[in-house]
Amino acid sequence: MNLARIDLNLLRVFDAVFEDRNLLLAGKRLNLSQSAISHALGRLRDVLEDDLFVRTAKGMEPTARAVAMAMPLRNALQQIQNALGDEPFLPNVASRDFVVAANDYITMLLLGRLSQRLSAEAPMVNLVIRPSTRLDLAGQIDIGRIDIAVGIFAEVPARFQSMLVWKQTEVLVMHREHPIGERDVTREDLVNYPLVSVSLGGQEEGAVGGFIVERGLARQSEMFDRQALEDAFAGSPASPRLRVSVAHSLAIPALLRHSDMLAIVPSPLGREFERYGELRARPIPYAAPMSSVRAVWHARNEQDPALQWLRAQIVDVAKQVRG
Repeated sequence: MNLARIDLNLLRVFDAVFEDRNLLLAGKRLNLSQSAISHALGRLRDVLEDDLFVRTAKGMEPTARAVAMAMPLRNALQQIQNALGDEPFLPNVASRDFVVAANDYITMLLLGRLSQRLSAEAPMVNLVIRPSTRLDLAGQIDIGRIDIAVGIFAEVPARFQSMLVWKQTEVLVMHREHPIGERDVTREDLVNYPLVSVSLGGQEEGAVGGFIVERGLARQSEMFDRQALEDAFAGSPASPRLRVSVAHSLAIPALLRHSDMLAIVPSPLGREFERYGELRARPIPYAAPMSSVRAVWHARNEQDPALQWLRAQIVDVAKQVRG
């Protein structure tokens, strides 16, 4: 193949169509008409002698050749951009979307505050929040559809970068009129009152030891340390009953409202529930481990001025969240 026949703009079109799977959306991204996008794809197909994309009811599905090309080309385009130098990011006039993946309680505690910061300092910037519970989270970061993922990760592959957002432990929450609401919780209480836990993905989704591994990224699947709970009651004649497992932590107040169940939640979330007045938060009556909430992004975006600014805002607003 003669590289002289390849126009760099054709590769930018390919990258946009691969990410959006839609000619109209790719055109909006590049400020080109749909016909211009279609024409550019036609030229690239002729050069590479491959269809690259097949139109389906779900959008433009890439061929095997396109899938194999996508990541190397994206990395090459980023290297070219780095070599030429990025334009400085000016938040007060910038217009772009930041795509962040997070679960519901991190969205409430962190991204709600981040949204307020963006409204004040970057009024034309949009915040798009995707669920961090999706099974292809690492894949979405790889292809550039997610800028940053925030959560608890046991392993972060070398192609990603990460930073600490905050540290947290676990607490128990209960409704304010609970029979043990005025005192510390004991181990006996954990046997007498059934528990609510938050599970973001179970064994049927490939979870092992509380984490789901996909493309080398091990993300948390259970929002409590099951092993620590089991160890605390090892050898005891009775053990706690996990009566309800729920996928959304913000459903916990409704579950506890007319029940004497106890819920195990991350300490920042427990304090937030308590602050709203409906629930009480109490320490766990066994050794609850500390865990680290981290932000993860692709290494190719390490020097992106816009994402550097976004990461700095995340670190700053996270100071308002107590671990």
